[in-house]
Amino acid sequence: MNRIYLAAPFFSDGQNDRVNEVVSLLRANKTIAEDGIFIPSEHQHEDLEFGSFKWQVATFNSDVRQVRKADAVVAILDFQFEETKENEPDSGTVFEIGTAFQAGVPVVLVQFDESKKLNLMLAQSYTAFFSGKDDIQGLKHYDFDSLPQKYVDKEVF
Repeated sequence: MNRIYLAAPFFSDGQNDRVNEVVSLLRANKTIAEDGIFIPSEHQHEDLEFGSFKWQVATFNSDVRQVRKADAVVAILDFQFEETKENEPDSGTVFEIGTAFQAGVPVVLVQFDESKKLNLMLAQSYTAFFSGKDDIQGLKHYDFDSLPQKYVDKEVF
């Protein structure tokens, strides 16, 4: 069974709603281990002072290690959608996508707002792309064993 690293911003209610929806779909997927979803917001090193140097080192090292150990990274691109309709994904999420790509870990992109353009580097780094509320439901049945290519013809910038 596959292990997934979920790369996503989790700083607002809207972001957490998207994370929860994607997690629910992934947990229903028969090709993902029952306890196989690493959600960074659930691993915040509460024993360390938030934001302290020790917390930063522990969080960074843990997240990078988990990206490299994953069978795939699922990355939610929508960032400041509710506040500014911002097109750019969260910088931490982009870093995790790049780390995964460099480590040879397949990347599955998720974008709730299908009207947005996609950064060229992200457009060339994914194995599968789920775009729009209805298409995202496909995460429940996507085969993480064989990781079939699923491209979306999107305008890039």
